Amino acid sequence: MTKRTRRTFSPEFKLEAAQLVLDQSYSVAEAAKAMNVGKSTMDKWVRQLKEERQGISPKASPMTAEQIEIRELKKKLARLEEHNEILKNVWSAPELQEKFDSRSRLRQCIRPIREQSLYSGLDGIRTSPS
Repeated sequence: MTKRTRRTFSPEFKLEAAQLVLDQSYSVAEAAKAMNVGKSTMDKWVRQLKEERQGISPKASPMTAEQIEIRELKKKLARLEEHNEILKNVWSAPELQEKFDSRSRLRQCIRPIREQSLYSGLDGIRTSPS
């Protein structure tokens, strides 16, 4: 048995579909068939558009593309902040701190050696055969 997925429609699509009924004299059934949506869905969109035109604020107005993008970006931001917190907690583990502390101590010992010239102290030694 296959699971039906719920279709989503853009606010522009909903507006265009509802305008078929209100502005172009289609019946709800004709518009629903033309737009390939259910009759009850078309009824809801037409009712919402009528209410908006009458100045009645809808309970849940259709979201604009920008609102959808903002919602998605907020979700992404929350997810990234959560990942960031997880990483902070992981790096604060005592085992990792000890490991990196020993590396930094090793670097502190190596750095002075590395800064010395490789040829210091070899001034009097001849490198070419005579």
